[in-house]
Amino acid sequence: MTSGKTIDIKAFIDERPIAPYQWLLVALCFLIVTADGMDVAIMGFVAPSIIHDFAISRPAFGLVMSAAPLGLVIGALVAGPASDRVGRRWVLITSVFLFGMFTIATAFAQSPTSMAVLRLLTGIGLGAAMPNTTTLLSEYAPQRKRSLMITIMFCGFNLGSAMIGFAAGWLIPVHGWRSVLIFGGSLPLALIVLQVWLLPESARLLAVRGAPAARIGAVLGRVCGVRFSGNEVFVSNEPPLPTRKPIGVLFSHGYGFMTAALWLTYFMGLLVIYLLTGWLPTLMKDSGLTVTSAANITAMFQVGGTIGAIGVGWLMDKVRPAPVISAAYLGGALCVLALGWIGALSSSLTLLVFAAGFCMSGAQTGLNAFAPSRYPTVARATGVSWMLGMGRFGSIFGSAIGGALLGLGWQFGGILAMLAIPATLAGLAVLLAQRVQAREATPEPSTAH
Repeated sequence: MTSGKTIDIKAFIDERPIAPYQWLLVALCFLIVTADGMDVAIMGFVAPSIIHDFAISRPAFGLVMSAAPLGLVIGALVAGPASDRVGRRWVLITSVFLFGMFTIATAFAQSPTSMAVLRLLTGIGLGAAMPNTTTLLSEYAPQRKRSLMITIMFCGFNLGSAMIGFAAGWLIPVHGWRSVLIFGGSLPLALIVLQVWLLPESARLLAVRGAPAARIGAVLGRVCGVRFSGNEVFVSNEPPLPTRKPIGVLFSHGYGFMTAALWLTYFMGLLVIYLLTGWLPTLMKDSGLTVTSAANITAMFQVGGTIGAIGVGWLMDKVRPAPVISAAYLGGALCVLALGWIGALSSSLTLLVFAAGFCMSGAQTGLNAFAPSRYPTVARATGVSWMLGMGRFGSIFGSAIGGALLGLGWQFGGILAMLAIPATLAGLAVLLAQRVQAREATPEPSTAH
């Protein structure tokens, strides 16, 4: 039991051993991200069946496929400021409810237009979930393990994407494509009960918002396994800010350059990742590989990305995080440049695709772990969610530019070599931003080891 004194919540969490409830929070956020990964990937697996049943062309179905990414942008941009104003917990619970409910509703759509609207609404829920899990977990993870815990959580996304693929392969032949959507929407709705029961509000946000000490002590004590006497004063020491409005903080002195750099880095990273994962099978097939070989080799990008996420996260907790992320992006640039040089028929293709996934996805996940510590509590969810939202334009652009370049006659080598440019820009931007912010006002100086 602790007695009457002033407690800085961040320092308190950093100094204590990790409690079982904190690991439980990692597991709960992992499950939410897994459900997120399922519902983001789900349309790719049911698209052929829907196109057949609705008797529409592939270009016409593109409206449905593009609706969810647009919703992801809207959800991310709206959810961050909402979370910083009303709290992480209920915004996250609401987002999971929305994408679960609208995924099930999509199963009963009777036209491509209604399906596109429902996928847009699904995307809004999906876009709100990821930044809030990242922000909430970052505020309860001790500094020494924060990056690793967040990157472990993000591994759930790849797991969910794989799970829904296996589920689709089993369900579609027996029950049809609608059953896959019902399955994909039911799991997040099942998580609602666990969220309401176990998900805590951010103690740091409660302190910044002036919540009663008794409420803060109850939440913090539950998560950290501590009993407080009731006489404590809880604080979240923050640097002085020119404004308390979350969006205004993002562009204020000490944060504006970092905000722009995070947006640029995330945009460039997703551009590379989505162009590779979306068009690499086609590029390899056009170069002479079989469809099966192309699919299996492309899958190694995801395998490398999962391992890379954990490796980058672990290393970020050991040394300064910005150089680790920068090095991973630059390593990704070298890998895609090498892929373009050796060609699709090289015996080293599989190894280099794995290495590209390790570096690029590892860096991208590491950036998710890095971003929360760059902002004060009052604007943390806004900073993370707006980075994700602006970065989503990179995924949209990456998916589109691949088709455009192929239409212009670009081949495997040229497209892969071109991707080294955005990967390099991503690596340089995050490193430069860290150095600029270090000379100005840093929100959490202890993040630089």
